[in-house]
Amino acid sequence: MKTWRNASLALSAAAVLALTTACGQEKGDQAPAGSVGAAAPAGAPAENGAGYGSGSGYGSGAGSGGQAAAAKPAGQLAVWDSKELGKVVTDSEGLTLYRFDKDTPNPPKSNCEGDCAKAWPVVAADGAKPPAGVDASLMGEITRADGTKQLTIDGWPMYRYIKDSKPGDVKGQGVGGTWFAAAPDGKKAALSGGGDEGAADDEGAGDEGAAEDQGGEGGGSAADLAGLSVRKDPKLGEIVVDKNGMTVYRFEKDSAWPMKTACTGECLEKWPVVAPVEKNDTEGISLKGYVTFDRPDGIKQQTIDCWPLYTFAGDKKPGDTNGQGVGGTWYAISPAGKMVGAPK
Repeated sequence: MKTWRNASLALSAAAVLALTTACGQEKGDQAPAGSVGAAAPAGAPAENGAGYGSGSGYGSGAGSGGQAAAAKPAGQLAVWDSKELGKVVTDSEGLTLYRFDKDTPNPPKSNCEGDCAKAWPVVAADGAKPPAGVDASLMGEITRADGTKQLTIDGWPMYRYIKDSKPGDVKGQGVGGTWFAAAPDGKKAALSGGGDEGAADDEGAGDEGAAEDQGGEGGGSAADLAGLSVRKDPKLGEIVVDKNGMTVYRFEKDSAWPMKTACTGECLEKWPVVAPVEKNDTEGISLKGYVTFDRPDGIKQQTIDCWPLYTFAGDKKPGDTNGQGVGGTWYAISPAGKMVGAPK
């Protein structure tokens, strides 16, 4: 009787395995957390803080235990003009303040706790003063679970980034696709913001041409693109772009089965992951192996054909493909998820 039951269980398990996708998982279109992928290297928050951001915002590499440091007051806030990001809010020491896409401004609520708050220390509200020329009514506070009063700007909780060590650092910009420097009105400081006018003049008509390519054959301007769609690049042909029109890449050192990532820690500063995108928010791409990868560092990452997807921090505007061929391992992808222009 026991032998028959054991055989029956084995057959049932085999049947379940036969139903899995090419990525090795099916439930909820997600790879089981921690079951696949290369683990992020162990280390202090200063080494691994870049891994936090997408999904829940929590990870496993932000230190070896202990609690997040006590919230440090912001003091007299200031605004500086970044060439790339436009106007950015800083604390009294010139350190950049950030906001988290997974938080909410109405009602104001922080979703960065535990290890997340070690990599992204909260900014205390006590003693914070608005920058000159900024509406003081935009500033507020929330009370966190531990009783800390955290500064908000237009409802968005404010944080610092543990890797920013000096005034002018913006190493947290775009981490995980969910962390962004804060503008004086609480909005995201945007790439190619107001501070880029000089650069645009230098590049001249080339910029306008790239913008036209993005809005024409690419199927719409960045403002109305799907979460993932296809753009016809004059050199590379059809390639995948995100909702902002930024080129999407694959890393040759990753693998699809078993699904693994070789880009962790500081790598993610240059190559932010593509956050999960609903299937119904795509246009023109293959949905084969279109699953969410639960990375070992806690970040949720979109895949096509089971391959993890990234953007490149060196791409400053829609139409840029500066990541193409970097290191002989990074390539833009086709609508089917294949690397474009990679050596055969």
